[in-house]
Amino acid sequence: MTQWSILDTWIVIVGSLCAAACALPGTLLVLRKMSMMGDAISHTVLAGLAIAFLVTHRRDPATMFVGAVVIGLVTALLIQLVGSLGRTEIGASMGIVFTSLFAMGLVLMRQAIDHVEIDPDCVLYGAIEASYFDQITWMGMNLPRAAIINGGAGIFNLLLIVVLYKEFKVSAFDPALSTTLGINANVMHYLLMTMTAVTTVAAFETVGSILVIAMLIVPPATAYLLTDRLSFMMCWSVLLAILAAIFGHVSAVTVPTWFGFGGTSTAGMMAFCAGLIFVAVWLLAPRHGVLSKVFHRCILQLRIVREDVLGLLYRLEELPPSHELSTTPALLQGILGVGPVLSTLAVSSLARRGYIEHRSGQLHLTNQGRRAGRHLIRSHRLWESFLQKHLHLASDHVHEPAEQLEHITDAAMQNQLAERTNQPQTDPHGKKIP
Repeated sequence: MTQWSILDTWIVIVGSLCAAACALPGTLLVLRKMSMMGDAISHTVLAGLAIAFLVTHRRDPATMFVGAVVIGLVTALLIQLVGSLGRTEIGASMGIVFTSLFAMGLVLMRQAIDHVEIDPDCVLYGAIEASYFDQITWMGMNLPRAAIINGGAGIFNLLLIVVLYKEFKVSAFDPALSTTLGINANVMHYLLMTMTAVTTVAAFETVGSILVIAMLIVPPATAYLLTDRLSFMMCWSVLLAILAAIFGHVSAVTVPTWFGFGGTSTAGMMAFCAGLIFVAVWLLAPRHGVLSKVFHRCILQLRIVREDVLGLLYRLEELPPSHELSTTPALLQGILGVGPVLSTLAVSSLARRGYIEHRSGQLHLTNQGRRAGRHLIRSHRLWESFLQKHLHLASDHVHEPAEQLEHITDAAMQNQLAERTNQPQTDPHGKKIP
């Protein structure tokens, strides 16, 4: 890694401020399934800049900022109008509006290009590496203008969300309920659009529209996999956005050197790191991760097979001596219809827990295993009785559903089943209920 300098520090600070500012409205956009609104607004910024100059003949930052924010709000309004009047879904409305305004922006920019210094590459990719050199004096300190602008946008978003947290929450999840409670869902929608427009315009000059879009969508989508609470989701979203900014710049100045290059785009690498974090969380998130779901599904399947083994051994013990069958692991595997790996894991797990024991090459229940098997078979036969009595299923149709329901039946539910079926002594097949 090359020597770290004050320039690198400020690049990370500016990137983190921009990422955090984008992550806050991005969380609400993701929840409302309007993630690409930031993309639409960022593409229409060119039209706002060109119109602001053509109307005022000024190119100071304040004029340009106001023009870009106004066109951002107009974009949101037009998307809403096209969706409602044209009866199109939100994605199609965005495509219609932002492509039209983006094309108009390119045409207007050509008209104003002799007077307005607009670099399309800067709009797309930003110039975060040069942000440190554009400084202004604030409270007696020389600070990068991008840090103040993005920090201000972040504070604006944070204050708005803190003050109107309940309103944003209700309108995001249930606009109809929001209106019923006296919270104008349309007002909250356009407040969110204002946040998105201000944040997008504040950030696009520094980091470019690509990173703005990435930070509006990817960290909130990643946070969505980590929690089911909005407040935690916002915190996770901001944290993940900042981590992506930090690791993005570090990677931009180190990874290319491994392959003989001097460096690469910091904004692009920040977006790439945000994507890598999303993939990692998508795979490993405790509840919603792909691997976690596979793991929990395997654990559940193993538990069911263990219980099936106990139930089968208990049923075999009920047989009269003249009908005794062998209880070798291979035979049990064939009866249960499971694979050898799952069968071996289930049997070894039951043996370790003291539910079964091996004697003369065969499996036998211990007292502990017999109690567990009795509980399972009692649940199974009570369910069969319940299904026949209350759902009027034929006796030859109750076994399969009861075989599934027995695995989710605890002692309290078992007692309720016994009461609802008047404490039956036998199941619909005439077998004794233990």
